[in-house]
Amino acid sequence: MTDRTGDRRGAANAATVLRTVLEHGPVARSGISELCGLSPAAVSRQTTGLLRGGLLRELPEPVGPTASGRPRIPLDLHTGAVGGPVAAGLHIGVPSSTFSLVDLRGQVLARRAFPYADPTDPRLAARIAHELAGFLARFDTGRPLIGVGAALGGWVRPDTGTVVRHPALGWRGMPLAADLSRALGLPVRVDNHARAVARAEILYGPPAARRSLVHLFIGNVVDAAFGIEGTVHQGPGSAAGDVAHLPVPESRAACACGRTGCLQATASDTALGAEAVRRGIVPDPSVPMLVDAAAAGDPRADGLLRERARAVGRAAALLLDVFNPAVMVVTELSSVLHEGYLDEIRGAATDRSHVCDEPGRIIAPHAGPAVLPQAAATVLLSPLFQDPGRVTSG
Repeated sequence: MTDRTGDRRGAANAATVLRTVLEHGPVARSGISELCGLSPAAVSRQTTGLLRGGLLRELPEPVGPTASGRPRIPLDLHTGAVGGPVAAGLHIGVPSSTFSLVDLRGQVLARRAFPYADPTDPRLAARIAHELAGFLARFDTGRPLIGVGAALGGWVRPDTGTVVRHPALGWRGMPLAADLSRALGLPVRVDNHARAVARAEILYGPPAARRSLVHLFIGNVVDAAFGIEGTVHQGPGSAAGDVAHLPVPESRAACACGRTGCLQATASDTALGAEAVRRGIVPDPSVPMLVDAAAAGDPRADGLLRERARAVGRAAALLLDVFNPAVMVVTELSSVLHEGYLDEIRGAATDRSHVCDEPGRIIAPHAGPAVLPQAAATVLLSPLFQDPGRVTSG
């Protein structure tokens, strides 16, 4: 029987080195050892492998001499235009999907939206794969493509690559990862979009997110995710994070479940768009159109967005009291684009919360409007930073 202890230790050490360079790079080998606690020999061994695998690169500028007088060559993640690997991102939404190319530091290098009129089209997954293939061909610069990370709402099982349930798309038990991989000829990983954003915050966001965070996603689908010490909780069957029926204090919105005041019925983009049309603010149930109207000075649009923000804040207060995270990240279009709406969320949440009186703990995603293109690719990049060899070897 083969003893895998050394392999596991080597994988853990490689991941430690890679994450240290992500957080502190450019940094010399001796600096990596000091920062992460690995021996100089272990760092040297792992950096050699990571350089060979194309995940790290040596920079030409030395960072100063060592005690022996030799210059220290800095290392950084390989994000160079020549040879730097990239991951493709696919966020599957209800009115549209978004394609992206993202480097190892989470920088979005290219992206494109793919709208569709009928999200329940039985050929939608095949159409998305076809359009994504065209996007990848158009933006092919010869850089190594690691694979595709796909994120979407609903109940998603990353371990099997299956969409268990996505009512808005009509998907049940769909083997999405396998279908996309077969169509594209690439490795594909899938996850729920709330967990994907949480992973992106842990990997690329503020240091406090690595301690603990709650992420609340408000779109056509409403989801949440919880992470602690750098690990995002999934629960049995990867079903954690379904907050669609979380009760929102003061809401009387009727929900399809038969109750009133559920978060999905109160604050989702679907509910907001319908209310905006009912009030005659916009002709179509489009939240981006509503946000544009508010930005152009329409007080009705601004008022409705602030109503939603306060409802989101009241729901956020419940999650703050349950989890008391170091950071709460809220992905909601108006507050991502305009901090005034984030302030509404903060105010309502801290007024209601029994444990959080610090508005600064409630933040928008660090990537701003690029949150979903980055998060989708992070579905693939996050495992790479946990086990570089497994991901790059396929």
